[in-house]
Amino acid sequence: MAWLWQVFRHDLATIVGGLPYADGRYQAAQLQRFPSPDGAGYLAWRAHPKTGEDAPIGFALIDGLRGEQRSVAGFWVAPAVRREGIGRRLAIEVISRHDGPWSIAFQHDNAGAGRFWRDVADAVFGAGRWSEEQRAVPGLPHVPPDHFIESR
Repeated sequence: MAWLWQVFRHDLATIVGGLPYADGRYQAAQLQRFPSPDGAGYLAWRAHPKTGEDAPIGFALIDGLRGEQRSVAGFWVAPAVRREGIGRRLAIEVISRHDGPWSIAFQHDNAGAGRFWRDVADAVFGAGRWSEEQRAVPGLPHVPPDHFIESR
């Protein structure tokens, strides 16, 4: 998961203005919470085209399992398999495993994530059974607000 987290953070770097630290890696402190009684990780697998061995092609990190609301702490799908429905299936499967309510956040400038999570919310919660709001990013008044999809 730590290796995949690096490509996830790399993908987000253009959206959040992120840079690697002095050791060349992106922040990964959030991973220390997984797995735990409050957080679970899931991997999507597919046979590698060159070796035939199962290889991870996506992940979902879910937290709030013991709290009043579940949330997606991280979600990533390999660029080579995006638009094949793998991410949608992974998101629906993971969300369906844990009773809600749910909160799913994404960055304002990540238009693809917005389209993706709205589609998933319609599929899992039902059209009209979720809401979306924008919230300021704590401590970063100069950046656009994050979006939060919440199930009802």
